[in-house]
Amino acid sequence: MAGTIILIGFMGAGKTSVGRALERRTGLPLLDTDQLIEEQAGMTISDIFAKKGEEEFRRAETEMLKKLAGREAENIVSTGGGLPLKEENRRALKRLGTVVYLRVRPGTVCRRLAGDNTRPLLAGDGGKERVQELMTARDPLYREAADLIIDTDGLTPSAIAEKIQQKMVENSNIIV
Repeated sequence: MAGTIILIGFMGAGKTSVGRALERRTGLPLLDTDQLIEEQAGMTISDIFAKKGEEEFRRAETEMLKKLAGREAENIVSTGGGLPLKEENRRALKRLGTVVYLRVRPGTVCRRLAGDNTRPLLAGDGGKERVQELMTARDPLYREAADLIIDTDGLTPSAIAEKIQQKMVENSNIIV
């Protein structure tokens, strides 16, 4: 199994946790786009949203993706949940490596993110309805970007990482 592995999916899908499990299994370094953007901006994602707005954050995601595309080394890339929303980003993800959509059910997201006040798009009331609304809108875009789709509900990050490796070894670019 060779090449960069890009993990996409809704917030709370387990992208970073699965990325860490893949890092342990493959020895490839994990790069988290949100973390890289925070380091570059010198502020948290929540602060970027509050001070500069969502549009500026989305621009920063696209710029970070361009930087990652310029790297020669193979990596594991954990993306922010909204990074694949732009068509330009979906095309860039495909060029970067194998794109794995970690699909999760809304109820699982709500359980995982309960009490997490660091998610700007879920701030305020109506969290469960907002999760369902966003997931419904984003699913077709995630599917468009994906080379592999892995259902993650009920699986540990390690089991998901193993499943990703198996599918990539079996036959790359197949939707599962």
